[in-house]
Amino acid sequence: MKIGIVLYPTYGGSGIVATELGKELAKKGHEVHFITYAQPVRLDLYQANIFYHEVAIFDYPLFDYQPYELALTSKLVDVTIHENLDILHVHYAIPHASAAYFAQQILRSKSIEIPFITTLHGTDITLVGKDPSFEPVITFSINNSNAVTVVSESLKQDTLNHFDITNDIQVIPNFIRHSNYERSSDKKCLRSEFAPNGEATITHISNFRKVKRVQDVLRIFKKISEKIPAKLLLVGDGPERMYLEQLCRELGICNDVKMVGKIQNVSEVLCHTDLFLLPSQTESFGLSALEALASSVPVISTNSGGLPEVNKDGYSGYLSDVGDIDDMAKKGISILKDPATLARFKKQAYAHSLNFSIEAILPQYEALYYKLTHAANVIKA
Repeated sequence: MKIGIVLYPTYGGSGIVATELGKELAKKGHEVHFITYAQPVRLDLYQANIFYHEVAIFDYPLFDYQPYELALTSKLVDVTIHENLDILHVHYAIPHASAAYFAQQILRSKSIEIPFITTLHGTDITLVGKDPSFEPVITFSINNSNAVTVVSESLKQDTLNHFDITNDIQVIPNFIRHSNYERSSDKKCLRSEFAPNGEATITHISNFRKVKRVQDVLRIFKKISEKIPAKLLLVGDGPERMYLEQLCRELGICNDVKMVGKIQNVSEVLCHTDLFLLPSQTESFGLSALEALASSVPVISTNSGGLPEVNKDGYSGYLSDVGDIDDMAKKGISILKDPATLARFKKQAYAHSLNFSIEAILPQYEALYYKLTHAANVIKA
């Protein structure tokens, strides 16, 4: 099957999931065409069955803002015709779903029938989607997609609550390839460099936006480190970094905190992590939490959004109310307090992550692709 995947090529969760999905489909023998404005950060083009088509944006003096949606629409039409695509899979509602619909109508006028799937990832519904100026477009695009998927039951309910949806919505959760997160004694797993005296290693990974509540991470860590020798690794970057640096100094913990910036292969950090903190205001899924679990790292997270679907309370880690720093610190200490307890939670974290293995999730997407392409072929006939 020839599949066109449209995504944002950034470090955000939707782009990462879309890229990894395409790579896995290519491994199964499908021909995958990535269509976006820059090469995705996790895409290695030196792989069989993978192709990249860049959406060119031209600087016309007529426009104050360049019309990316129109450029994307034209590119979708072009790639579909010349690469003979069977289906389009667009990730994130704006502007990908509306561009796919527009492209579908143009292609239909040329007697080419191609279905498209819209996958909603979170902020396209919970943040951008709440802007009244976008609501009519999002509602129309979702209702006119040939299929709609979301990454969690929580996001499905948010979508139904915020929009007048008449289309069916299927929950297909995010996934992980466990072989990418196996612990080893490889030189890249440099625990001794970060925790030279055997301290517990605690990690947080995000884009450092307010919704991630990264300042809570520092406050939780301070309380844990007062009871258990520990080091904190902050992976990522974003608008909250300056405030984190200030708070680190105020709390007097900077000697035990290291900000390592954006890392493409987070397994190099998770391989020596003992505890993962994710105190977000909300998460539609929580991909970084799943990456931690797959690395045998227990997670302390909030109970907001889709996180209870990813992090099993009392088994793979613990859930707490948003902003309850004392409770998160207490639960973190309870996991780290002795080697036996930590070992048990690490084993359980990995076991729970198996529910989200690529082997369990990929067939669900493939079944949807075949269903839609079969229906399109019936229409052609």
